[in-house]
Amino acid sequence: MAKVLAVLYDDPVDGYPKKYARDDIPKIDHYPDGQTTPTPSAIDFKPGQLLGSVSGELGLRKFLEKAGHTLVVTSDKDGKDSRLDRELPDAEIVISQPFWPAYMTAERIAKAKKLKLIITAGIGSDHTDLQAAMDRGITVAEVTYCNSISVSEHIVMMILALVRNYIPSYGWVIRGGWNIADCVERSYDLEGMNIGTVAAGRIGLAALRRLKPFDVKLHYTDKHRLPEKVEKELGLTFHPTVESLVKVCDVVTINAPLHPETEHMFNDKLIGMMKRGSYIVNTARGKICDRDAIVRALESGQLAGYAGDVWFPQPPAKDHPWRSMPHHGMTPHISGSSLSAQARYAAGTREILESYFAGKPIRTEYLVVDKGKLAGVGAHSYTAGDATKGSEEAAKFKKSTAKV
Repeated sequence: MAKVLAVLYDDPVDGYPKKYARDDIPKIDHYPDGQTTPTPSAIDFKPGQLLGSVSGELGLRKFLEKAGHTLVVTSDKDGKDSRLDRELPDAEIVISQPFWPAYMTAERIAKAKKLKLIITAGIGSDHTDLQAAMDRGITVAEVTYCNSISVSEHIVMMILALVRNYIPSYGWVIRGGWNIADCVERSYDLEGMNIGTVAAGRIGLAALRRLKPFDVKLHYTDKHRLPEKVEKELGLTFHPTVESLVKVCDVVTINAPLHPETEHMFNDKLIGMMKRGSYIVNTARGKICDRDAIVRALESGQLAGYAGDVWFPQPPAKDHPWRSMPHHGMTPHISGSSLSAQARYAAGTREILESYFAGKPIRTEYLVVDKGKLAGVGAHSYTAGDATKGSEEAAKFKKSTAKV
């Protein structure tokens, strides 16, 4: 029987919910490209529940224990003697989410002698050293498309929040003010702006579709060019390089996976090519941006705003400069973890486990690494290598919050 180790984020500070704001969520059985939503044999949770935290257990305990497997759930993942490290040596399966990633470094993979499967409950598996997984023949899988639309909605929200100066304006209300001039001195219309996405996969394309009604000019760059029909439908301008795109855009949204080719792509040089007073929205991965280059650009005015839902490492230390830099709209990686999305990624995790335990092939679109090489979504979106270096810095979050 297998030991399954799930690394999940902490419960709400006031305890696991006894009731929810809504009684149900819409039922979705397929995604825009026709791919079906997860199809496990059954689920042991009600869609709309909080599943991604420790007490939610991704709805897996009953299923796993009934089959004789052991489920260990923890949020303790960073620093010396973390529970993740203590439990790893005899774990066959490790599950975590991009929002609270178990950084599966080469060192951790080396000491996990029984490890055969790493699952991302969500999308984006850069927190695993993919090269080390390939070298060991470990399968890496994620629940492709489960929260892509969720993230695209968050992108539109962040763009509007930055351009319309929403967050500072809300702050004036909270403080009892009616400071219209202070609110509007950095507020603009989105209409007519040039908006570009770096990568136009499931998330990037969904964001473009949602931005089209704002009467903006849309741009994209991607190593896989979209069909001509889609370009004409949305009025898209294709750019062969990211440099070409950023020079003309007022807003740039980053939707590329993190791998060695995209790591620190947005550095001082690239940001310096952007129009002064432009905006960046990053819901992809924090490490695609050079941390300090973003701070410098906001302080100098080269960037008018930066909204990010992703950091590196995660969680970031309390003194991470993105918490205090000017004109930001940062959130703690929640774009893909709405209660609606959680129902899909929990069900998808169970579907992957059911296939694995039955000795059946895991859906091709869910595969990142299989049989020692990139496969499925991994072959389409990733390059071989390791983007986990520096993840040990996440231990600083534990130390800084312990003092609060």
